[in-house]
Amino acid sequence: MQRTPARSLTVLATIGALLLTGCGTEPADPEGERTTASADRRTIRAQKLMQLTRTHAETGMTLLEGPVFGKDGGLYVVDVTAPEGKPKVIRVDVAKKTSRAVHTDGKGAYTSAQFSPYDQRLYLSDFAHGEVVSLAPDGGDPRTFFSGEIDGARMNPDDIAFDQEGNLYVSDSRGLSEGKALGRVVRISREGGEATVLAENLAAPNGISFDADHRGLWFSELTENRISYLRLDESGAVLSRHTAIRVDAGIAQTDSIAVDADGNLYQGLHGRAAMAVYDRHGERLATVEVPSRAGGLESATNVAITPGGTKAYMTVSGPAGGYLYTFDALGRGTPQSNGG
Repeated sequence: MQRTPARSLTVLATIGALLLTGCGTEPADPEGERTTASADRRTIRAQKLMQLTRTHAETGMTLLEGPVFGKDGGLYVVDVTAPEGKPKVIRVDVAKKTSRAVHTDGKGAYTSAQFSPYDQRLYLSDFAHGEVVSLAPDGGDPRTFFSGEIDGARMNPDDIAFDQEGNLYVSDSRGLSEGKALGRVVRISREGGEATVLAENLAAPNGISFDADHRGLWFSELTENRISYLRLDESGAVLSRHTAIRVDAGIAQTDSIAVDADGNLYQGLHGRAAMAVYDRHGERLATVEVPSRAGGLESATNVAITPGGTKAYMTVSGPAGGYLYTFDALGRGTPQSNGG
């Protein structure tokens, strides 16, 4: 999830910092055209499914993030900048094209969502307050999973990912407001009591996802437009780290990451309503494009692929509102295909 630097300690100013003034998209086919991929896999045309939110008068913006499929088949989405009283977690029935509010509160600025394989609860990262909270699947029973300092500093938790045992991995965008490389990748035990820094001195880490085999983590650095790979051992300790992909995004920046069953990476872009797709070796396979007629859309932050299927649902936002667009993914959906 992409933000501009915050210059105030108030929650409203923090939320305002979560949305960058964006730019347009490149020319594409009209919205009515079916989702297709070109023969060389270079361009995929996305199709509008539905509008979920409008710009909030209280915050001056809307920003959809964290799409994740629940066991009930619903697609759960967070609206980062939703004010108190407006839905902050939304459940979408993608077949019926309907939505309903699941959760709201007067505090959180939630930038991602994931269901834990350990306790089946919905976990949310609160960027503004440095916390990770969890909800029952129906949106009730809110609990604070983790709060406080790690190695002397509070987090700005952005995206989250779970390993197969339910331990949580967080991209901590600490340092973004200062323009300093103070970001971290943090591992939190599934009980929430133990937090370990796996990587530090990062340039505003954003997207984070396990690879297809759960052998390592992909994570993106917003202000460097690069994707790195963190190889882990069976206990979650770091074996190695290297820069894997340098994203040619122009004035756009790297946002959230999802991975399909074939190991392909779907890299969201903020500042352009598009998504870059790479294979695990770093080859650019495709660019997912929103039609040029869809004015007022500036960012395609995140994506979720239907479990066991290939229909993908991409969160797209801008002054025109918050939307879901669909396209045919290159591989099947898995738990890693819910983009942080």
